[in-house]
Amino acid sequence: MNFTLSPLEASFNISDYYIVCLLSGILATTAVLISIFILVLVWRTKLRLHTVRHLLMCNTSIASILYCIVQSVNYTFLIFLRSQTSDQTCRWRGYFAYLSISAISYSYLIQAISRFFTSVLSHRYRWLTTFKTHYILILVQWLIVIIIPLPAILTKDIYYRPTSLCWVPLKHLIHVIYSFFAYYIFPTLSICMIYVFIYYRVKRVTNRPCISVRPNNREKRDLELLRNILILLIVYSIGGTPSILFLITANKPIYLLSIVSMSLTVAVEKIFTTILDRDIRQVIIKLLSSSTRVKPFERLRKKETGFRATNHFELQRCPSKHLENVQRTN
Repeated sequence: MNFTLSPLEASFNISDYYIVCLLSGILATTAVLISIFILVLVWRTKLRLHTVRHLLMCNTSIASILYCIVQSVNYTFLIFLRSQTSDQTCRWRGYFAYLSISAISYSYLIQAISRFFTSVLSHRYRWLTTFKTHYILILVQWLIVIIIPLPAILTKDIYYRPTSLCWVPLKHLIHVIYSFFAYYIFPTLSICMIYVFIYYRVKRVTNRPCISVRPNNREKRDLELLRNILILLIVYSIGGTPSILFLITANKPIYLLSIVSMSLTVAVEKIFTTILDRDIRQVIIKLLSSSTRVKPFERLRKKETGFRATNHFELQRCPSKHLENVQRTN
């Protein structure tokens, strides 16, 4: 157990975390509930939401749930379980914290790779768009996510500090730079490069003369999906900005802001996911409309069937009367 603190760490009091962790916990709970809702909605809605795109969306939702749970556990240890002063358990908490952050980042990276497969390579290699390929992609993603945070437990850079979360201290600069690059900067830059390439390719194909209608509709669909994921990527980039600023400035308020910003980012991203995705949005609207209109519709249907039955009965009688009159005249 090592209590060596930097001047910045020594300036923290445990009371500084009360409001910050409370807000972060509320936002994390919101994100978990929305993520569970997305998972249940995709699972219960057959065919329409059983697509590769929604499979990857569910993968991101699972990563978001993992992040929120891990961070909530870390807040609990920081504020309520202060008697747990083991350096080794602190390293494991740091490991899972970095694992959960990278899980979200790399889940977006495989979404970008999947979009690259669909938009660029699907004409030559149809197997790249299958569920089997994406299951393998998800498996590789989680293997990478498990491996890259291993320095957190293989080194002794993380140790227990009474008034700090179990992150790598700033004095271990190489480890800190590795953490930011491996967990955040590398996947973000990779996503940006992939989408820039896809965007220019789609625009080039769209601007070709004499292009048929069907490919044009597909390219428009690709651009719409590209726009949605880029919006979510911008949300995550904004959420990670305070952490990068803290790395540069080592400022206490910015550090506290970075704790809230990540949970806020996850919650906002989940809300945007339900709003921007056309299929999920239409399924939600359909569920809401069916739940509010089912009774009036049933009553109207009964009235209509009764009216039709009456008309049908009258129509059956009219020919018989007409025949009797005809017989009498004859």
